[in-house]
Amino acid sequence: MLAGDGGDELFGGNTRYAKQRIFGVYDFFPAALRQKAIEPILNRPSLERLPLIKKIPSYIQQASVPMPDRLQMYNMLIRIGLDQAFEPAFLESISTDAPFSHMRETWDSIHANSPLNRTLAYDWKYTLADNDLPKVIGTAQLAGLDVGFPLLSDELVDFSLKLPSSWKLKGFQLRWFFKEALRDFLPNEIITKQKHGFGLPFGVWACEHTKLRALANDALSGFKNRGVVQPEFIDKLMNSLLPAHPGYYGEMVWILMMMELWMRKNEGQA
Repeated sequence: MLAGDGGDELFGGNTRYAKQRIFGVYDFFPAALRQKAIEPILNRPSLERLPLIKKIPSYIQQASVPMPDRLQMYNMLIRIGLDQAFEPAFLESISTDAPFSHMRETWDSIHANSPLNRTLAYDWKYTLADNDLPKVIGTAQLAGLDVGFPLLSDELVDFSLKLPSSWKLKGFQLRWFFKEALRDFLPNEIITKQKHGFGLPFGVWACEHTKLRALANDALSGFKNRGVVQPEFIDKLMNSLLPAHPGYYGEMVWILMMMELWMRKNEGQA
């Protein structure tokens, strides 16, 4: 089996690359001008009533956070609040800043000739090596299949490193060179189609299918006793958050469910 992983990370195909370029515009303003003039004016509550202006404080808030921390601003646990989800004793036993420190070290170790290439290299570590590739390889192995990644061949990776950043992300147009190179080879409908994700709609399934929801309830009921996540948060997650926003909170249910099932299978083996 052949998988297409790597194309976005080599040729600038993820929407966050264009989004970070928009945030990068704010860096061109001197820090003193931002802090003493722009931000005090645009953060006035009276401006929130203006349709276009009211989005600016959110933009400033995100643009002011340095990379790579900015990439975690939509992290579900960060938005919920760690103290709202985890048991206090568990939080005291770990370093909540350790993941951020690891990401900052990785970011600082990357020597790239442009912000885009730096973000691409960062994604090679966290998106590809630590996430997508183990997931695809492991799932294929469960089905008895071998999987190859032609877009991650040494030759293509080396070739991508020689391309100007402006050819990967042309303005805010994603994967520009990749599309132009294949324009006379692939149908125009493929070249121009909108990007779609492949997220598992687990939350929707858990709400619609009785047996799957029962399995999720059983797993999360067991996880309440692990001393990791607050039981009250799990009840809120299953009874109100998931039904209201299955596409968003389904991922959290899936993660906790898989953790509990994995722990049940591996208990006593350490």
